[in-house]
Amino acid sequence: MSSRARATVTSELRLRLLVSGDSSLTIPAVLRYDTSDPHAVHATFYTGENETVEWVFARELLADGLRQPSGFGDVRVWPSRNQGSEVVCVSLSSPEGHALLEAPAEDLRVFLNRTYVTVPPGTEHQYLDLDSELVALLEGELPA
Repeated sequence: MSSRARATVTSELRLRLLVSGDSSLTIPAVLRYDTSDPHAVHATFYTGENETVEWVFARELLADGLRQPSGFGDVRVWPSRNQGSEVVCVSLSSPEGHALLEAPAEDLRVFLNRTYVTVPPGTEHQYLDLDSELVALLEGELPA
C-alpha cells in the first residue's frame, strides 16, 4: 500500500487543431498528471463554450512521441516542425471522429519534466495503492 502524499501537476497549453489544408483552430487544453494515476496523463480539450473532450494516455507515450513516432490505434504521437518550430503532433481517433493536434514541443518537455520531479520514471509502482484499487474493483464488479 502506498503511503505517499498525493500530488498533481497541471499545464495549460494552446494547441492547434489541424482542420483541412492549411486551416487550423486554436484549442486551449489542460494536461494533468496525478500521483494517484502515475502512468497516465489526463488531457482536457476545450472545444467550445462549456464543452470539453477528455482523453487519458500513457505518460511514456507522450515522452516517446517527443523523440520518435509512438503509439498505435487511438492515440499516436510524433515529433514534427511547423514554420521552423519544434512541435509534437497528436492524433486522436474514436468512433465519434478523428483529431490531429499540434503542441509546442518545449511546453510538453517542461510539463513532462515537472512530472518526473514528482514521480521519477521507473518509480510509478511506488505510488500505486493496489489494496485500495483491488477493493474498489471488487466492490464495483461483484453482483449483489
